Amino acid sequence: MNYQTDWLKKWAKYTPQKLFLREYSKKLEWTYSDFNNRVNAFSHYIVKKYGLKKGDRIAVYSKNSAEYVLLFLSCIKTGALLVPLNYRLTPRELDILLVDAEPTIFFYEDEYSNEIKKLESLKHHSNKVSLAEATTFLTNEHLVNEEYKNQDVDEDDPVMILYTAGTTGLSKGVLITHKMLFWNAVNTGLRLDLTSNDHTQSYAPFFHTGGWNVLFTPFLLHGASHTLLNKFDSELILQLMEKEKTTILFGVPTMLQMMSDSELFNQVDLSSVRYAIVGGAPMPIPIINTWQSKGIAIRQGYGLTEVGPNCFSLHQDDAIRKIGSIGFPNFFFDVKVIKEDGTECRENETGELWLKSPVVTPGYWRKPKETAESFTNGFFHTGDLVRYDEDGFYFVVDRKKNMFISGGENVYPAEIEKYLYSLNEIKEVAIIGVKDERWGEVGKAFITLKEENSLTESDVIEYCKKGLAKYKIPKHVQFLNEIPKTDAGKINKILLLKIHNDSLIN
Repeated sequence: MNYQTDWLKKWAKYTPQKLFLREYSKKLEWTYSDFNNRVNAFSHYIVKKYGLKKGDRIAVYSKNSAEYVLLFLSCIKTGALLVPLNYRLTPRELDILLVDAEPTIFFYEDEYSNEIKKLESLKHHSNKVSLAEATTFLTNEHLVNEEYKNQDVDEDDPVMILYTAGTTGLSKGVLITHKMLFWNAVNTGLRLDLTSNDHTQSYAPFFHTGGWNVLFTPFLLHGASHTLLNKFDSELILQLMEKEKTTILFGVPTMLQMMSDSELFNQVDLSSVRYAIVGGAPMPIPIINTWQSKGIAIRQGYGLTEVGPNCFSLHQDDAIRKIGSIGFPNFFFDVKVIKEDGTECRENETGELWLKSPVVTPGYWRKPKETAESFTNGFFHTGDLVRYDEDGFYFVVDRKKNMFISGGENVYPAEIEKYLYSLNEIKEVAIIGVKDERWGEVGKAFITLKEENSLTESDVIEYCKKGLAKYKIPKHVQFLNEIPKTDAGKINKILLLKIHNDSLIN
C-alpha cells in the first residue's frame, strides 16, 4: 500500500523539477526529485548502519530543519515512527518521554549537546547521533541514485508519536497513522482550495501537530512547496512572504499580532496571500481588522493532536459576522455535542464535542486504558465544551478541562501543580490561565503554605525554572490563607479567576 503513503515518491515522478523545500538558514533548496533521491539514500544508510526495522522509533531533539524533514520522510519509507521532542523541555521532562518511547535512534542538534549529557535515560543508549550525520545527505551532490524498496506498510500503521501533556499532568503519546495524514490532507485541501502552486513559510515547531499537519503534509499531498525556518521571526517572514509570493499563511494570534506590529507590515506587498489560517486561540477583532485592511482575510479553525488537527474551519467571509466561531466541521467528520447525561445537545446548548473521522487517532502509545476511556462507539471525546448556533456555526465554550494556551503552547495546570508540590513548603497549589497582552494567556499560581514556612514569589518562579519549560512557568504568584473549594470539595478555579480579577482592580 506504499502508493498511498509515499507522496514524495509520486511527485518526484510527476513533477521532478518542481520546488519541494527551501531552507532559509542554509540557503539551500531541493526539487521533489532531488529530495526523494536523498531520502532514498538516507533510508538505505540508517537501515544498514543502525539496523532500523519497521515499528522502531526515531526520536529527534532539534529545531526545525531540512534534516528533520529528511528523517520524517525516511520514516514513511522504512516504516519507522518519528518521535519529535520539544526542545524547550527540561532534561527531567524529556527523560519521561524517552523512557516511554524507547527510541532505537536518538538524533539531536549539536546546539543541545550539553543538554543531552543530562539525560539519564540516554546514559547507556548506543545510538545517540548528531543531526550533522544527516546533513551530508542533503548537501552531497554525488549520492548514489538508488531507489529504496519501501516497507510494506498499512494505512493504519503509525508513522509518528506526538507527545501532548494530558490533563492529569502525565504525557501521552498520540499515535499518528498514515491514514490520519491522508484524510487530514484531503480535508484541508477541500476547505482551503490547495493546489500545487501554493507556497508558504513553515516555522511552527515540528514537535507540534501544527508543524506537520496544518499545512506541511497537506501541501506535500498536493505537490506544493515550503520555505523552512528554524524559528519564528516576524520581520523575516514578512520579507519572505513578499519575495516568494506566499499564498497561504499559518500562525497563532500572537504571531499575527507580532507581524502586524512590525514597521514592515505596512511596507511589504502581500497581495499574493489568499488568506491566513489561525488556530490555537480565538483571534481578536482588532487583529482581524488589521489584516483585512491589508487585503488578507482570516480563516479561524479548531483542531487537536488526536484528531486531524484540521477539524473545523470558519470561512474568511464570516470572520467578523461569526467572531469567536470555529466554523463548520471539515468534510469527512461526524460530530456530536453530548450533555453530561449522555444525550445530544440542541442548538445553543453546551456539551462535550465528540468527533468521528478517519483522521482520529487509534489511541495513545502504550496506554490502552486511556485509549479506551477516550472513545464511545468510535467517537473521540475531545474534552472541549462547545455549542452551535441556529446557523450551524460552532463555538468553543471552554477548553479541555482547565488547559490554557500561552503563545500558542498548550499549558496544563495539573502538570505544573504536580511539580510545585515537590516544594516542601507548599501545602496546596492551584494554577489557572490569566489574560496577558503579549502571550494571550499566562499561568498564575495560587499557593497556601504549611505552618511556619515561608516562600516568596521569586522563590517559586526560580524553582519552576529548574524543572519546567519556560512557557509553563507561572508569570504571577499569589499566596492565600486558603484555596477556595466547590461544594464537592474540588478547587474552585472560577473563584480563583475572580480573585485574580479583583486584584487587578485593587
